[in-house]
Amino acid sequence: MNRRVVVTGASSGIGEATARRFAKHGWQVVAVARRADRLAALAADTGIETFVADVTKQDDVEALAAFLRELGPIHALINNAGGALGVASVEESDADDWLRMFDVNVVGTKRVTSALLPLLREGIVEGDTASILMVTSIAASVPYEGGSGYNAAKFAQHALTAVLRLELAGEPIRVIEVAPGMVKTEEFALVRFGGDAAKADTVYENVPDPLVAEDIAETIVHAIELPPFVNLDLVTVKPVAQAAPHKMIRGELKPR
Repeated sequence: MNRRVVVTGASSGIGEATARRFAKHGWQVVAVARRADRLAALAADTGIETFVADVTKQDDVEALAAFLRELGPIHALINNAGGALGVASVEESDADDWLRMFDVNVVGTKRVTSALLPLLREGIVEGDTASILMVTSIAASVPYEGGSGYNAAKFAQHALTAVLRLELAGEPIRVIEVAPGMVKTEEFALVRFGGDAAKADTVYENVPDPLVAEDIAETIVHAIELPPFVNLDLVTVKPVAQAAPHKMIRGELKPR
């Protein structure tokens, strides 16, 4: 059976790596993101189907659903679009940054899930399941100074995921959450620090073997390709050097 997966936020980082890995595993992939040029490069390199859409815009999400309906049923949805803005405190942070983070991480996840659930149901055959996977963060369960709005948005996305799992109980639809810790990608920290490359680089400075996007992509594809009766409710993935969001070991790891 040809299996189709939709990956949002697929123009870079975890989303791009996930789209590529699914394609290598023989899936029909629809990569979704805002940046048409990045998607065009991905399509040229892999042959992956792409669709330009901003998950914070309802019209874009509805257009995505219409496009997918023409392609046929889908079997998995990876809600990966998201991001962090700033490291200011609750008191001093910009409320507009909070609104943007909630719109993409939480409401965007809701928009895409609501629009594509009917197509996921149509793709279910006897003995199989559909899958919805949310890429959240360890920031969704452990608050930390400098997290403020990102903590709040990811906690909300985690709650959305848990409620959805309850609502879909009784249907052959898995709801999976993958919560990465530190992942060294080209853009996450850079966006968070407003384009300040020097500050972004300090996040990963002297950290032994931080995770990379491909590590999370491998986790995502593994979770989706498990037998249909297996649901990984929550998978937390951190580098060994990271005990918690606020406890990162820098320098060599060695036995005491």
